[in-house]
Amino acid sequence: MTENDYLLAWGLYALAALGCLWVGFRLTSWMWRWLREPLRVVMAVLLLTPTIIDPVKDKFAPAIAITALDLLFKVGSNVWRAVSDLVMYGIIAFALYALFVLIRWPLEKRARERREKADAANKREAAEVLADEPFAADSRDRYRNEPPEPPAGGSRERLEPRL
Repeated sequence: MTENDYLLAWGLYALAALGCLWVGFRLTSWMWRWLREPLRVVMAVLLLTPTIIDPVKDKFAPAIAITALDLLFKVGSNVWRAVSDLVMYGIIAFALYALFVLIRWPLEKRARERREKADAANKREAAEVLADEPFAADSRDRYRNEPPEPPAGGSRERLEPRL
């Protein structure tokens, strides 16, 4: 396998992995956020984790593929290396995700409190406006007790357009 073939294979795998991630994101879009996000992290770790297959030549392959092929066909001794790479990258990804959640949590709480305070203020203002003005005093009210203004066309009761 030449260097160009190796890079071409990795490019095709990267494209297929991104397609699988996109499908996985679409499949999990309906879920509750605290379930959806960890599942997406697991999908990304499974699809994007490389493992070394030839230490001498520095050749890498997807860890999930090496694990599946070595377990199915009982060839090679790369299973434990691939599984340990998956576990290591999984721990790193979940640690970064936990850090992201810990940063996001107080920000969302503060934003939610601001929204609730603004909603309460808007409701108070609306209640004050309704309490201050009687309903019939609205100038746009058609059913107020005052007599209607005469139409703009003169003294006629009804103004109809001409065709």
